[in-house]
Amino acid sequence: MIKTVALLLIFSLTFAAIAAGATSTAVVATSNEASYYGGTVAEFKDAKKEIKGHLLTTDETSLQFTYANNQMMSIPYASFIDMEYGQKSGRRVGAAVVTTILLGPLGLLTLLSKKQKHFLTLGFTDPAGKEQVAIFKLNKDMVRTVLPILEARSGKKVEYQSKGAEKKATGK
Repeated sequence: MIKTVALLLIFSLTFAAIAAGATSTAVVATSNEASYYGGTVAEFKDAKKEIKGHLLTTDETSLQFTYANNQMMSIPYASFIDMEYGQKSGRRVGAAVVTTILLGPLGLLTLLSKKQKHFLTLGFTDPAGKEQVAIFKLNKDMVRTVLPILEARSGKKVEYQSKGAEKKATGK
């Protein structure tokens, strides 16, 4: 009887871990996926939600954000005023609800895991000379490659909101 309960407990915990991992990686992101999360960019003034797209650093003169139907917004590196990178941590509430429904109280263990969102805030001047800001939510896999490229091409240093954000971005 004890062996059966132990095996059931091990199976339940393993399934909970797999389910939590599956819900957090249900959509595998490509390396340049990003979202325009907010700011003062004229193209997105009526946006109620984040706008999903791709952040491209392949052009040597401007940062490009492509979104719906290959539309593109471009910010020249020469117009950058400042850059800031930070993270926001949160609990995996959605995964906890799903695993709790499937596994009962053992699913609550999923609440012990955290997720992090990565944000890049760009201050820049538009062609009319007005100061603007754009906030992008980045894919976690692109942080260590995009930030050094932006620094090199713009000549500006990235400011970090915390030591944890700096460690994530630089690995130091």
